[in-house]
Amino acid sequence: MALIDDLVAALGAAHVLTGADMARHARDWMGKYRGAPLAVVRPADTAEVSAVVKLAAAHGVPVVPISGNTGLVGGTMTTGGVMVSLERMNRIRAVKRDARLVVAEAGVILTRLHDAAEAEGLYFPLWFGARGSAMLGGVLSTNAGGSNVLRYGSTRALCLGLEVVLADGRVLDLMGELHKDNSGYDLKNLFIGAEGTLGIITAAVMKLVPAPRAHATATVAARSLPDALVLLNRMQEATGGRVEAFEFMPRTYSERLRVARPDLGLPFDDIPEVTILIEAATTVPAEATPDAAGEVPLVGLLETVLADMLEAGLITDAVLARSEQQRRAMWARREAAAEITLGLTPAVDTDVCLPLDRVEGFLTTVLARLEALDPGLKSLTVAHLGDGNLHFTAFPTRDEAELKDRVMEVVEDVVAGLGGSFSAEHGVGLSKLNSMARRKNPVALDVMRAVKAALDPEGRMNPGKVIPAG
Repeated sequence: MALIDDLVAALGAAHVLTGADMARHARDWMGKYRGAPLAVVRPADTAEVSAVVKLAAAHGVPVVPISGNTGLVGGTMTTGGVMVSLERMNRIRAVKRDARLVVAEAGVILTRLHDAAEAEGLYFPLWFGARGSAMLGGVLSTNAGGSNVLRYGSTRALCLGLEVVLADGRVLDLMGELHKDNSGYDLKNLFIGAEGTLGIITAAVMKLVPAPRAHATATVAARSLPDALVLLNRMQEATGGRVEAFEFMPRTYSERLRVARPDLGLPFDDIPEVTILIEAATTVPAEATPDAAGEVPLVGLLETVLADMLEAGLITDAVLARSEQQRRAMWARREAAAEITLGLTPAVDTDVCLPLDRVEGFLTTVLARLEALDPGLKSLTVAHLGDGNLHFTAFPTRDEAELKDRVMEVVEDVVAGLGGSFSAEHGVGLSKLNSMARRKNPVALDVMRAVKAALDPEGRMNPGKVIPAG
């Protein structure tokens, strides 16, 4: 109670939540994890975050940051810790059009960044289904990816500078706006993807890019994943690398979509084994300006590539988006992925990454091994195929912790054998601690523990996440 009193004195009673007032913060949005924080505090600025961390340190209490609470791996759960919500730190400090960057606080929701960039004729190219609730601090803490990684990279690639409150309450100012800075260790990247275990990100400098003048979008039925990669490579060559998204939806995904969201429709009468959503974008006026017949050249280029693929037998059907409404309808089918899995239990969610030419091998092998382990097991996959990131969810026949962990081990085995990673963009949190212990290079784990001990010697910053016990 002494700590609560001190927090109230620092922030005001309205911004120190306890009891039932903590309900929306104490559980994740999927309902998988439920915590019991000592309190949820809502600081208004970096100075107040620093004050909270110092008070927690004085009382020996853990600190756990939370942003939009859209995580999938239990990265914000705590029992007895102070949960630091960044929701009030939602100011966009500056949009610099000529430098093509935005300076924003950790509580800014991604759609606000998209809107602020658009107002200046620019684009913030971090794009995924939860963009209406995910906050900047959270996506930095997990190094989120999304649909446009293929062209623009993950969150880490978009970040120029950070502001971080360390475990002792000091503020580390790394808010540079430089594209090159070779003055010692790259400390910024220690905190991106660290899930709050090394400090609390309070603000960042993020890159912006020119807003696309036109998109070329299509849904394609391909014979196989290798054939789909031929389409990706041909379109990349034809456009000079302008493909922004290349999403894979197998038959099982489309079948579930038809049941769970019949209002979204399906692009083909007969569901193909491989459905691809491809999108390219251009800022070049000559490629974006409709010709005398009203056709956008970039769309015409995609149509030509698809026609060649169809003639060669590498794809069996294709639908081009001829309007923004049709484009949005295509994306709605892809972005329903999380929604259509809600309520399907028991489930083992995985977020793996593989070399592009080994994705088909992964699916073939893992499905056979899982069927042998648990006859009757079902699965659902959706993938950012352009960067090899698969969201593979297995639904075992029994809700048993041991069986679910064995399912995860099978997935890990297959991924490791193909040179992949068991974690791509969702983070590690609590869900993947066993995977970290089994699969992460032991020397790498030792280095991670050494970094953690140096920056957080008392182990109070989001304890129990990311790094398994040694």
